[in-house]
Amino acid sequence: MSLLNTIRDNMDSFNPKERELAAFLLARPQEAARLTITELAKEAGSSTATVSRFCRTLRFQNFAEFKMQLAGELAQPPDTTQYQDIVAGNPLPDIVSAITINNLRSVTDTTHILDIGELRKAIEALHSASRIDLYGAATSGLVAQDFFHKLIRIGKAAAVFTDSHMQLTSASSLTAKDVAIGISYSGETPETIHALRCAADQGATTISLTRFGAGGLTDHANIRLFTSSSEAGMRRGDMASRMAQLHVIDILFTGLVSEHFDDYVPRLERSFQTVKHYTGKKERTNT
Repeated sequence: MSLLNTIRDNMDSFNPKERELAAFLLARPQEAARLTITELAKEAGSSTATVSRFCRTLRFQNFAEFKMQLAGELAQPPDTTQYQDIVAGNPLPDIVSAITINNLRSVTDTTHILDIGELRKAIEALHSASRIDLYGAATSGLVAQDFFHKLIRIGKAAAVFTDSHMQLTSASSLTAKDVAIGISYSGETPETIHALRCAADQGATTISLTRFGAGGLTDHANIRLFTSSSEAGMRRGDMASRMAQLHVIDILFTGLVSEHFDDYVPRLERSFQTVKHYTGKKERTNT
């Protein structure tokens, strides 16, 4: 997704000095892309330490990586499609168009920020796991349910928990051989944070799935996966963000099966044939 959009969407989470730096970047991005870290700090009335911390907050290793991303985006043609909120009395054709644009944009933005290295780590952790716990609340709980349904089809020992007490109960019994995945768009859902922290304390490999730039949940994750963070506004009902989360889940599942094709495809086929056998035809009864 757009780096400038990410900065704009996370403005409230920055400290005062970072907010001043963010305002400069949003107002004069072309100029910022040409400056050194020292020059940027001076122009923005900041310090090199603040600039470095700001870059790390946005998940960049250093200023050079941040600057390269910014320059690359500025060299691209502007994206004229924007997320659209719910409007009173909108004609149905316009609603169809708006929701389509929102979902496509969310998936595209998420694809742009996916870290292939982190995805590979997650896939290998899932493959090696003796047991997989999935934690999520509300809409994120539905996403966790979706991943659970996929994992059991390939024979993985998985469980999904949306109740906070059950999340902690299950997390407390995990071991270093297990994996726990916490899903939260905001990254700040207390119950999910507590569950993932508990899993980490037991030595389990922990994976977070949050919006880009989120904190909280990611602090307790060995592997961090991000979705687009551009869906703001209380009237969107977690629609585009849900599609972005499901997009990442589908990538994880497909990558897992593809990387270990001989292990999982026979199981996938067996689960399909079993369901078909028991539900695809009427049971014969003696009369």
